[in-house]
Amino acid sequence: MQRIVIVGGGAGGLALATQLGKSLGRKGLAEITLVDAARTHVWKPLLHQLAAGSFDTHAEEIEFLAQARGHHFKFRLGRLSGVDRAAKTVQLDASFDEAGREITPAQTLAYDTLVIAVGSQTNDFGTAGAAEHTIKLDSPPAAKRFNDRLINACIRAQSVPRAAGSGRLTVAIVGGGATGVELAAELHAAARVLANYGFDHIHPEKDLQIVLVEAAPRLLSQLPERLSESAVRELRKLAIEVHTNERVVEVTADALKMASGKVIGADLIVWAAGVKAADFLATLGGEQPLEANKLNQLVVDGNLRTTRDPAIFAFGDCAACQQPDGTWVPPRAQAAYQQAMYLVKAIPKLLAGQPVKPFVFSDKGSLVSLSEYSSVGSLMGSLTRGSLFIEGRLAQFMYWALHKQHQMALGGFWRMVLVTLSEFLDRTYRPKIKLH
Repeated sequence: MQRIVIVGGGAGGLALATQLGKSLGRKGLAEITLVDAARTHVWKPLLHQLAAGSFDTHAEEIEFLAQARGHHFKFRLGRLSGVDRAAKTVQLDASFDEAGREITPAQTLAYDTLVIAVGSQTNDFGTAGAAEHTIKLDSPPAAKRFNDRLINACIRAQSVPRAAGSGRLTVAIVGGGATGVELAAELHAAARVLANYGFDHIHPEKDLQIVLVEAAPRLLSQLPERLSESAVRELRKLAIEVHTNERVVEVTADALKMASGKVIGADLIVWAAGVKAADFLATLGGEQPLEANKLNQLVVDGNLRTTRDPAIFAFGDCAACQQPDGTWVPPRAQAAYQQAMYLVKAIPKLLAGQPVKPFVFSDKGSLVSLSEYSSVGSLMGSLTRGSLFIEGRLAQFMYWALHKQHQMALGGFWRMVLVTLSEFLDRTYRPKIKLH
């Protein structure tokens, strides 16, 4: 029986394990094993809401063990540390609890087919002080850490009576991509809610200053210009300070220093600029490592197989896949989802020696959520004959629908309906913002 090991339980990896478990694992045609260093899955586009405290992870988290039990695959806790291509084994580091006690020992796991879907991490480009003084919003633990610091900072600010507008709390966000823009709007909405829970001195415009810094000439530089202009217009309505064409050259404990000489003071600093794959991927595979680019992404062919080992696949943010027109698949959630669905059908055919057409990314457009205020986006496809710009309630609905699509891929239609109902019921009795 084929042993298929999938490393990485993000949106793509978990969807692939779930679907392969249903199609191959349930029938006894293959043994599917998912490996991840965490025990639960949170949809990455929700990290900005987790950081702001506007969504409860316990209602959204998917337990890997429970998902595996219900969808005919196995789960192993551990972090990938190496691959022996000759022996076809992966090495997993030991895992430890908060007290330093070992949970699982170092393990070796055999495979016939290996799929690497470990995603990406924030790239600080080696900026001085960024590693020490910023929170990189690229994982649930980082988002929770930021939320703890935000609430603690608000409590400290509340305990020091000052006149409104005296700049008690400044949050600086480095990076004007989707994550930075969405976080800025979500923080503003969260500040409005805080007043209902005793933080009556925290005014969202006067007492909480949100600063967004982007090195490119405009926000959302990878998306259509009209979408960028609309997002900036909405952010300025919220009195969010936007700085473009400003490259951060140094970060201190309480300030950002720009190449232009400008200095921006801040109590909390979030780094949300740039992405790269994990450093260990650049040397993965031993003496003859798998081919990787300068961002540590594994280079793959049209079937998403690594160029130096057809038994190893890679997809999502950690893979570099060139399209027939010469462009590269962008590191976006919709690309990882499309690649996962492609591999669900492609892997069984490739293992059987059948020809498979290469993967082609279909850009469905982009959506950016501006919390409860608005959403903006562009839809692409045959119906629109190019690009259709949307904003407001329609864009908010489309953004919500993407989340529902992810839930359906993991649990099916009826489970998605039940989860949606539970979310609605939660909002009737839970605080609108997480305060612990």
